[in-house]
Amino acid sequence: MSSTELPEKRTASAAPPASRTRAVRVADGEELRSVELPGLTLTVRARPGDRPGLAPALYVHGLGGSSQNWSALMPLLADVLDGEAVDLPGFGDSPPPDDGNYTVTGHARAVIRLLDAGGRGPVHLFGNSLGGAVATRVAAARPDLVRTLTLVSPALPELRAQRTAWPTVMLAVPGVAALFARLSRDWTPEQRVRGVLSLCYGDPARVTDEGLRHAVEEMERRLELPYFWDAMARSSRGIVDAYTLGGQHGLWRQAERVLAPTLLVYGGRDRLVSYRMARKAAAAFRGSRLLTLPDAGHVAMMEYPETVAQAARELIADHGGS
Repeated sequence: MSSTELPEKRTASAAPPASRTRAVRVADGEELRSVELPGLTLTVRARPGDRPGLAPALYVHGLGGSSQNWSALMPLLADVLDGEAVDLPGFGDSPPPDDGNYTVTGHARAVIRLLDAGGRGPVHLFGNSLGGAVATRVAAARPDLVRTLTLVSPALPELRAQRTAWPTVMLAVPGVAALFARLSRDWTPEQRVRGVLSLCYGDPARVTDEGLRHAVEEMERRLELPYFWDAMARSSRGIVDAYTLGGQHGLWRQAERVLAPTLLVYGGRDRLVSYRMARKAAAAFRGSRLLTLPDAGHVAMMEYPETVAQAARELIADHGGS
């Protein structure tokens, strides 16, 4: 165990700490642990592999998400990967970073520090949306830490964002998040969740009643966090800022520098990252593979986990899964 890791682990049957008013959901077979780093505390959701010696994987969620976004995919790859999913600073069960840095670079540094502290690299790195942009930066800056890269609807710069993505962009404007919080204060957690599902899923009807209940419970928990809206606003601003960077720091330029074998996954019904960006991404990431799912939305790993798992499995098999 790294000296930066706390010995505390929480499993599906463990009681939550007394200081929490609501427990974070832990699915069967998962464990949560806290990793303490200077100025940073990260919650990691582990899905151990089916046997010892499997290659490590790290999963990075998108804006407003958490490590739970990977709970459908991780068990499908547990026979080839020893999986961990991180809650980015200020999201899921991770508190805000001490320096308040929610930029894409700040999140990438958190991921790099986590990997360095745990000594798990190189990993098979997965990222969705904001997590895809973060993973791209990690792979470009630290190729020694990334064995393969799988990006699901990565948030890479678009010249013309879809209208359905404008509300997310608007959160980056100072004061808008606070205004929206006031305007929506009478919305129930279920109304909020259904709004998110309609935005992120190609077909929200694919969400089961149990899945909806879990999502509502998580929304109730997050709304009690005093930093919820601040983390959303600052991370949204971080995405917008990353879109405006040029030169060597631009995300598309960094995509071209990625050496790791890459799988790109795009949904035809994605209302946040345009399906038309798939071809540009395939050209930017050298030698990449492209999986397009016409009926998927923004979170294909949650909507079609079996299909995404099979494509990732093939990538891993071709580039050293263990």
